[in-house]
Amino acid sequence: MHAISVITNQLVEGVVDLRQVRVGLEHAPHVRLLNLRRLDDRLAACLDGIVVAGGLGSAYCAMACESYRAANIFLLGVQGFLAGSTPIATLMLLSRNSAEAERGLLGALGWVGAPALRDPIRGLLTSSDPLQRRIALAACALHRVDPGPPLDAAFTATDTPLRDRAFRVAGDVGRMDLLPLLQAAALRDSEPAEPRFWAARSAVMLGDRGSALALLNKLAEGTDPFSDAAAELALKALDLPTAHQHLRHCAAQTKPDTPAAAQARRRLIRRCGITGDPHFIPWLIAQMTDLRLTRLAGEAFSMITGADLAWLDLDRKPPAGIDFGPNDDPEDDNVAMDEDDGLPWPDPDKVQAWWQTQQHRFPAGQRFFIGEPPSPAHALKVLRDGFQRQRIAAAQWACLLTPGTKLFPTAAPAWRQQRWLKAMG
Repeated sequence: MHAISVITNQLVEGVVDLRQVRVGLEHAPHVRLLNLRRLDDRLAACLDGIVVAGGLGSAYCAMACESYRAANIFLLGVQGFLAGSTPIATLMLLSRNSAEAERGLLGALGWVGAPALRDPIRGLLTSSDPLQRRIALAACALHRVDPGPPLDAAFTATDTPLRDRAFRVAGDVGRMDLLPLLQAAALRDSEPAEPRFWAARSAVMLGDRGSALALLNKLAEGTDPFSDAAAELALKALDLPTAHQHLRHCAAQTKPDTPAAAQARRRLIRRCGITGDPHFIPWLIAQMTDLRLTRLAGEAFSMITGADLAWLDLDRKPPAGIDFGPNDDPEDDNVAMDEDDGLPWPDPDKVQAWWQTQQHRFPAGQRFFIGEPPSPAHALKVLRDGFQRQRIAAAQWACLLTPGTKLFPTAAPAWRQQRWLKAMG
């Protein structure tokens, strides 16, 4: 019995650790779907072992969730659904006053198969509790399921977070019939900033190229919390001349030598890659000579050209003595993670030589995404074979190119993504 107890405890700790790693990999620049599959298989094996342990597994999961960390709530949620030992009401109670616990619950709902969720989610969709309705709407979107009339009803809810989620889910599940309501919500001055952002974002995904897109572009030019998310979508949907105007606005913020200007320069590099015009390639190559910008510039270069710098031997070894993340020095106050961790270090001379031989394939003034003009077929190819950041962009392109397409969940369990991709292709 002692041996079983020790093994069960190790499995519980393993799930928490693997889940934390997994969340980081969902947006990683060097991770493909096959890499996620390997980790997901390990995570699933640990979860299966906990379920097999029965009551002992439930007890250890309950103890682990004395901490409200997202990974711990994920563990309790998945184990509860698989073993039927934790009512969804308990999970709701845990996440009521904790945003991190809510993220963990949503992670669990995205992990568990749709059949196990069908009955409990159906009940939550019509609940009088805004939190329960919000969680249920999110769960439907995670499984690419249209919530139906409960989604329509949430558009007029008095609870702002519920409206946020409803506006977001409408775009995620491709509800074209809700486009006029989303456009109206985006332009409603009385609406708080966050719901307006989600309404505009979904309206653009569903085909708006007018008022909602203009609002997204305006938000992208600001410094509010939605700026980067707005730019990721707006710069794909804008025509290239308007996108160039946006980038000139960003460039004007890089002039002074201040920390804010340094961040603005990073923002400009990233947005050049999103825009996809090869006109910016020479400037991006020039940025590769700055060690603080070189990896980000390399990623933007690859986002346009599709060049895998490591595979093509266009990278170099990391420079000695360079460390942009936390270190062991107790006198160093820098505790921020390295934003570019996982990206290759481009060799500017090699990249320049490659570009000289390949630039005839990339005429300036046209838009490219991972080496080709954006198209539904190419977006599907990137969803199959690309790195996670590229796959996230490909999911957006698929919606923009064919309004009404459901947003592909690039953070879903890898085996489910593979099944969906097979069905799509």
